[in-house]
Amino acid sequence: MRSLYRAVLVVVAVTVAGITVSSMADRTDPAARSASTPTAAPTPTRTPASSKPTPNKPKPSKASPSKAPKTTTTRTAEAQPLRTVTVAIDPGHQLGNHNFPRESNALVPAGGFQKACNTTGTATDGGVPEATVTFRLAGAVQQRLEGLGATVRMTRSTNSESRWGPCVNTRGEFGESVGADLMVSLHADGSSASGRGFHVIAPTRRSPWTADIAGASLRLATSLRDALTASGLPPSNYTGEGTGLNVRDDLGTLNLSDVPVAMVEIGNMRNSGDAKRMTSTSGRARQADALVRGIRTFLGR
Repeated sequence: MRSLYRAVLVVVAVTVAGITVSSMADRTDPAARSASTPTAAPTPTRTPASSKPTPNKPKPSKASPSKAPKTTTTRTAEAQPLRTVTVAIDPGHQLGNHNFPRESNALVPAGGFQKACNTTGTATDGGVPEATVTFRLAGAVQQRLEGLGATVRMTRSTNSESRWGPCVNTRGEFGESVGADLMVSLHADGSSASGRGFHVIAPTRRSPWTADIAGASLRLATSLRDALTASGLPPSNYTGEGTGLNVRDDLGTLNLSDVPVAMVEIGNMRNSGDAKRMTSTSGRARQADALVRGIRTFLGR
């Protein structure tokens, strides 16, 4: 009995000791407690929309990956292809030249010789002066070129009975003085009534006057001729042998230019068909459109 009593005491002591150790472990080791006792999942908290974590796999963009949006520079280049170009336009003569005979007849350099400062120009049988026709056409060309981004400089900004000039030497030197890439001089011819059609004049290659610009000037004249012909305007039947082109060495406006230059005789003012075209709004628009196309062709823009 005494042996059995000792055994029971031993068992009770061991059991009590185990319970005590377990209780101490629960109080001093949270990791052990969580490992041995299952706990409920924490209640999820709602994350504000502004602080949502970035997903690992972003949604594909709606925009097509093969078509990158055009840059502002690209759009500008397409809308204004001439934005870095300066074009000089020379509306021939001046409405008041006939009121200033002394000034208009004064001799000025013209490229190795002298010529009168300027002339009065011709007119239609109905009395419309060449100076007016060229000034209106120049304005139409200017508007179109500026719409394409070009800078346009005009040798005269008025068409007035109280003004004269500028002289042919000033016109010839104008393109370089304003930093132009090219110059187009606008005129209208005054041949016999049977003659009709336009022609474009380029300078002859003459050293030292035009040797540096003759080739480019002929290309400019050809581009203008081609554009006018493509628009349905007839080339001259009385000069240039039907080609619509002429090369001359007697024009100060061409001889004194240091930029590519061409002179356009837009038609014969004495021919009724040509006169009607060059004095009408629709005819002028057709001519201006063609001239701008010719300029763009020459520039490659």
